[in-house]
Amino acid sequence: MRIDILTLFPETLGDVLSESILGRAQERGYISIDTHQIRDYTANKQNQVDDYPYGGGRGAVMAADPLYRCWEAVCDEAGGAVHTVYLSPCGHTFCQADAIRLSKLDNLILVCGHYEGIDQRFIDECVDEEISLGDFVLTGGEIAAMAVTDAVCRMVPGVLADPECFEEESHFGGLLEYPQYTRPPVFHGKEVPEILLSGHHANIAKWRREQSLIRTVKKRPDLLETA
Repeated sequence: MRIDILTLFPETLGDVLSESILGRAQERGYISIDTHQIRDYTANKQNQVDDYPYGGGRGAVMAADPLYRCWEAVCDEAGGAVHTVYLSPCGHTFCQADAIRLSKLDNLILVCGHYEGIDQRFIDECVDEEISLGDFVLTGGEIAAMAVTDAVCRMVPGVLADPECFEEESHFGGLLEYPQYTRPPVFHGKEVPEILLSGHHANIAKWRREQSLIRTVKKRPDLLETA
């Protein structure tokens, strides 16, 4: 899978997306993550990517032309139109189902906005969907792009060692994940639940299912409606 991120600050994305699991997955060829500097596609000497908003108001708006040129270059390299996501507070809230759905694509473009947003005409012509991390506003789309990229890439076959690495995680099956423990068996007077030391896999699986339900009821009861 290939993900192309259109941004004004590509240097802020590199380290996060090239380390650990995602870094190894890129080295092994399971995924490819590229960033593109939108300023490189401006048609003016100042490399200006924004201008004042028509109708008045504070701030500036990212212009459609450099965004389109950058988007077009990525699509040309891919050999056709690529599914394009604009990271926007106006979008639907990103969830695990979105990560699974997007991971099935061969190519994906993520557009990072800044300032007061981007020219609506670019959105109308090039964007397939808008995605938000939640009901709050970030300075730019880079943090959201990193979160979406990480969540999507983890679902690409081969990136994680085995499907079990994510199948029992929070949200994958609609519930929150059960509590996890490791050594030592006693920490600050608190012991690891005895069932986890029993070696009885069926009983452990039952306990974990019960704990997932209990945790979901306590922390996110809204999830039970679709679990």
